[in-house]
Amino acid sequence: MNEGQSLEEELWFTLFTLARMGAQSKALEISSTQLGKKMNISQQTASRRLQQLEEKGWLTREITRRGQFVRLTDQGMNMLLEIYLWLQTIFDKKPPVLIIEGELFSGMREGGYYISVNGYKKQFKEKLGFEPYPGTLNLRLKSYSDLQAKKMLQKHPGIMIEQFENKGRTFGAVKMFKALINEKVEGAVLLIQRTHYGEDVLEVVAPEYLREKLNLKDGDKIRLRISLT
Repeated sequence: MNEGQSLEEELWFTLFTLARMGAQSKALEISSTQLGKKMNISQQTASRRLQQLEEKGWLTREITRRGQFVRLTDQGMNMLLEIYLWLQTIFDKKPPVLIIEGELFSGMREGGYYISVNGYKKQFKEKLGFEPYPGTLNLRLKSYSDLQAKKMLQKHPGIMIEQFENKGRTFGAVKMFKALINEKVEGAVLLIQRTHYGEDVLEVVAPEYLREKLNLKDGDKIRLRISLT
């Protein structure tokens, strides 16, 4: 290990090298010797790093008669996304953002009810600076990069609406991020603690009725520019 360089940093760089070689999207055939030459380290060190990455759950490794195959896991991709965001804050004068695209679909129509509940309504106004239209825009994420970006949001600190009780019922917490919708309307992305939707869905609110404002229909692609500050 180089002086002053932590094990974690060495593993991040190994992960980055494997991603550049294509292991982020497919099983990459690579030997420890090949990786060592690529990174200018010994075969033994390369082998040890692959084992450590596998133990952390950052990649999967399969050894067959044909050779060794490695592929980054979702957890490994999340680590690279974290590094990307750190670098973005260093080099970009603008606030760090994530771009996510999703396909509009009609939901269960529960959003209007929850947004209208006073405990949520009051906090939306205080923390977002606007009172949302009573309903959410539901987006289904289909690409790998968009799904990974949502996972990054889940790990990133956002604007929090605290859980509360009303008439003996507990309403869960909500994490929010301000967002620009289709480069035209300011709103927010919601990460709801208690939701019937899967990991491939994002809910969006705005002060206006977005379907009418942006002339939207089910199946339309929606682009979100999400602020991480």
